[in-house]
Amino acid sequence: MAAASPPAARRRSGSARSRLIRPGLLYWIGAMPAAWTFWLGLADQLGADPMKVLERALGLWALRFLVAGLAITPLRRLAGINLLRYRRAIGLLAFFYAALHLLVYVVLDQGLDLAAVWADIVKRPFITIGMAAFLILVPLAATSSNRMIRRLGSAWVRLHRWVYLAAAAAAVHFVLSVKSWPPEPLVYAAIVALLLGYRLVASLRRPIAGTARPALSSR
Repeated sequence: MAAASPPAARRRSGSARSRLIRPGLLYWIGAMPAAWTFWLGLADQLGADPMKVLERALGLWALRFLVAGLAITPLRRLAGINLLRYRRAIGLLAFFYAALHLLVYVVLDQGLDLAAVWADIVKRPFITIGMAAFLILVPLAATSSNRMIRRLGSAWVRLHRWVYLAAAAAAVHFVLSVKSWPPEPLVYAAIVALLLGYRLVASLRRPIAGTARPALSSR
């Protein structure tokens, strides 16, 4: 069979790209679980302890998006699946869910009692670790634009490597937040450990490489 002409090949390539989800649309798709969970809460469909279910669901989605962001580079290198165009959207969705998780805890659970919130942060290790994870994500989300990437230069890459620590802290936060040892938190912790281990091994093999981009990057 004759090879396709360059214009035809370009048309097919462009058609394939057009079938992909655009990064802007991913924000809307990614926000759907939050909208659905809040709707279930308003409809009194979250069970006997709706506040706990709401907090847990939002925090779990934050962790899922952090895991998805960390998985982009291994997927590209090991499986040839290139999802780099979605990295920024995935990272910002992780921050979005982490912020909602915190807001539900502070506003709905604690009733804006900042003294009680501070007491929890000081006395309860899993909340201390969760708050640390959120505080790490704040500057990463704030500097995720192309303008900030250009402005910060190499400092931007160093700053966004903190997403690895945020993901580890989020996984530990999830494990410590449960009173028993169900498999789900341990599975997420194992996935995060595996992804971070992969990044560590890759960095040791190529210590000067600058191609790996953290989860809140669009590049």
